[in-house]
Amino acid sequence: MISLLPRTVRVRLTLWYVSVLAATLILTGAATYGVLVQALRSHVDHLAIEEIETVDSLVFVRPDGTLAMRDDFNRPESGDRIESYLEIRSPDGKVLFRNDRLGNRSVREAPLPGEGVGGYSERSAKLSDGTRVRLASRLYTLDRHPLLIRLAHNEEPMLSDLQQFLLASLLVLPLGLAIAGLAGYSLAKRALSPIDQMVRRAEQITPDRLSERLPNREVDDELGRLARVFNRTLDRLEGAFDQLRRFTSDCSHELRTPLAMIRSVGEVGLQKNGTREEFRETVGSMLEEVNRLTALVDALLLVSRADSGSLRLHRSVVTVMSVVREAASLFEVLVEAKSLRLEVDGDETLKVEGDSLFLRQAVANLIDNAVKYSPVGGTLAVRVRSGDANHVTIEVQDHGPGIPPEDRARVFERFYRVDKSRHRESGGVGLGLAIAKWAVEAHGGTIALSSTNGTGCTFLISLPRTIH
Repeated sequence: MISLLPRTVRVRLTLWYVSVLAATLILTGAATYGVLVQALRSHVDHLAIEEIETVDSLVFVRPDGTLAMRDDFNRPESGDRIESYLEIRSPDGKVLFRNDRLGNRSVREAPLPGEGVGGYSERSAKLSDGTRVRLASRLYTLDRHPLLIRLAHNEEPMLSDLQQFLLASLLVLPLGLAIAGLAGYSLAKRALSPIDQMVRRAEQITPDRLSERLPNREVDDELGRLARVFNRTLDRLEGAFDQLRRFTSDCSHELRTPLAMIRSVGEVGLQKNGTREEFRETVGSMLEEVNRLTALVDALLLVSRADSGSLRLHRSVVTVMSVVREAASLFEVLVEAKSLRLEVDGDETLKVEGDSLFLRQAVANLIDNAVKYSPVGGTLAVRVRSGDANHVTIEVQDHGPGIPPEDRARVFERFYRVDKSRHRESGGVGLGLAIAKWAVEAHGGTIALSSTNGTGCTFLISLPRTIH
């Protein structure tokens, strides 16, 4: 189906502008014509009324019963300015008098019921020869005889002048619209030129050139705001692409390492003719790498579902201390193996509304991080406090080596590790803090880090409090 709508915005704007202008001029011309006609007719009616009052004082009855005028109503000084037609009739419609200018003609219409009674009657009419006139009439009494005096003025010259003016305006209208259209097109082209620049620049933006930005004149108009919004969108896209690249690279590295270990351990085990115990040790090493790989895949699936928005929280009112105790109980074996002291205390009455599974995982990830980096025989502390009237805080504190200042802003990034040389020994995949941050923020909370080199780290979770 072929569309008749112009393809470019500037042409559509120009057509709309010209159409609205044409409609406005035509309506204005028609309204002006109507106002002028009414104004001129009102003026003619006023003249006719004045002349009728003059006629009333000049008409008389001859001895033979006919009507006559004491003064010549048709003299040039009284009637040459506007053609006046005088007609006097009886109430039954009989013509009693006509002035010379009217001659043998007469007003085509017979007297109307109540015409001229109690005031002047004004209207447009036609003479017997078709001449259009403006008629005013009044009923008078002369020697106890009622007379209907009609005085008309030819309105054809007036209407002809107005129609010529209107016709001339219509003839000039296309030229004016053409000039206005050219000017409107030029203005539209100039106003939309920044969009053309944006289009050309946007065509140059590719996944490899996401650093490009649309030209922005720093003007607070619609186009300036559009450019700024689009550039902020590109900033988010560039960040997302960079994160995706890092995520893909880290995933491939993390997956390749355990697979390579499994393959190398298996190949070595097949090449040598070992004992049953040696084969058991080989299989155990392979299973250890499989467990690490399984943990990585589970974490990746969780992150992927979180990013896609497919994870749904099953909210309920939970006691924070119970969630913390369940998370701490998962590390009893690790804590005992490193001779650590794990202290859990806090307000037993504090509650939040959320998914206990993901809240427990967030706390567990923080405790797991603290256990990994705490020295043997150290102390860990998990405290639940009332931050203020509307929030509950969970502190996880360790006395490990701490985190350098340059790394603190990135510890919640995926696959980011402060000690990259020890992550395999610690069993981490670099997703624990990122998952904890997502879980906390999904509950409307915040997570922050406070660390001093050599004195450990303190992770602080703040969640909206529920009062029941």
